[in-house]
Amino acid sequence: MKAFLLALFVLCLGSAMPVMASGKWVATPYAPARVVFDLFLDDPQKIGSALYWVRSLTNPLQEAPYDYSPEDHAIVVVIHGTEIVTAVKKNAAKYQDAVDRMRYYADLGVSFKVCGQAAADYGYAVEDFHDFIEVVPNAITELAHWQQQGYALIVPQIVDKRINIESIR
Repeated sequence: MKAFLLALFVLCLGSAMPVMASGKWVATPYAPARVVFDLFLDDPQKIGSALYWVRSLTNPLQEAPYDYSPEDHAIVVVIHGTEIVTAVKKNAAKYQDAVDRMRYYADLGVSFKVCGQAAADYGYAVEDFHDFIEVVPNAITELAHWQQQGYALIVPQIVDKRINIESIR
């Protein structure tokens, strides 16, 4: 009888332990993107990481189950930090990868806008920029305009990676 009670006790104890459930995949019913990106970077080299945010927005929306085409989206990128130098023709060789990626996105319908006040601060004129760049009067006013049109604001956070994923996994 003692063995039976001990077995019953162990069985009850085992069933009282919580079972860890697994996560589940959810396909959020996303609509085509209406987004304005605010780029104000402290280092022009960070433009590559910032452009990955554009890719991270568009790629999942172009795949199943959404299957939106690039034309379905309305995406604006406002440039007004040090990355402004990447949009100037005379710096094309130095920032060729960034220029190629911006042109690729522009060909897909992404609008790239540079702050005219920042351009003036850097000594640039409208004709100094690549043909896919539009110069607007002011970045802050431009950001407010697109938000008033219903665009979601995304401000990419570009940080220096100091921890290896494997070490914290």
